[in-house]
Amino acid sequence: MTQFPPSELVLHPDGSIYHLHLHPEQIADTIITVGDPGRVERVSQHFDAVEHRVSYREFTTHTGRIGGKRISVVSTGIGPDNIDIVVNELDALANIDLKTRTLKPEHTTLDIIRVGTSGGIQPDLEVGDFVVSTYAIGLDNLMYFYDWQHHLEEAETQDAFYDFLRETGPLPVRPYLFGGSPALIQEVGSRMHRGITLTSPGFYGAQGRQLRAPGRLSGAAIERLSYFQFGGHRITNFEMETAAIYGLCRVLGHRAASCSVLLANRTRNTFSDNPAAIVDRLIEEVLGAIGGR
Repeated sequence: MTQFPPSELVLHPDGSIYHLHLHPEQIADTIITVGDPGRVERVSQHFDAVEHRVSYREFTTHTGRIGGKRISVVSTGIGPDNIDIVVNELDALANIDLKTRTLKPEHTTLDIIRVGTSGGIQPDLEVGDFVVSTYAIGLDNLMYFYDWQHHLEEAETQDAFYDFLRETGPLPVRPYLFGGSPALIQEVGSRMHRGITLTSPGFYGAQGRQLRAPGRLSGAAIERLSYFQFGGHRITNFEMETAAIYGLCRVLGHRAASCSVLLANRTRNTFSDNPAAIVDRLIEEVLGAIGGR
């Protein structure tokens, strides 16, 4: 039986997983991820009861119940690199016996649901609209460090996107594409717009924003990306985590869905005048879907 050495499966002296500082009993099988640690409390305030509150670095976790449903909410921080930490450690908590450092005999499938913010790139999508990601295109390199196989529809969609780029002009990186769980997407996002999400490793140049540093991804390139369509899917928004979540959940055998509220419309150069209120609406929408309210 394979045993994971201390250099690979890093634990604290109390036996908790290294970055999240959690013990297995402190997470639920349904997990909401948020970027901002301050947003964890805005989710858990809707719980009927909170069993665990753990904070370490930028990672804050609250686990509790809505009715009979046990739910965790975990802050990831920003970006695909943090997702690499969070999803791998959540999987380890669920599927590795931390005391023996060996795999558990039965696989536990987690439902991982991102609740976050993003910027829309379609002119018909309004600031404040909700989008659930059917697919996500990674503009980072995280998933190239893992071994994975596409589903047929993913492969066809990625090939179509590569063909599109050959016609319209290349990006500064080689993108990858993953889909979320269709069943979970339907469960949490049945009343949301659907589309392909672009996941960037940064907020400014990597999303075509330019302040003082000259960028290689122009506003015109962002507009061109909004024209891509395949199989009834179009690119709807930019954010910084979804492709990594979808990719790692595929590799590790978990279900994933990503729900975003649009704080900005990049084609109109607009931004929400009350971001907190519309984020709270998204939280209530997702909790109502998974908690049966």
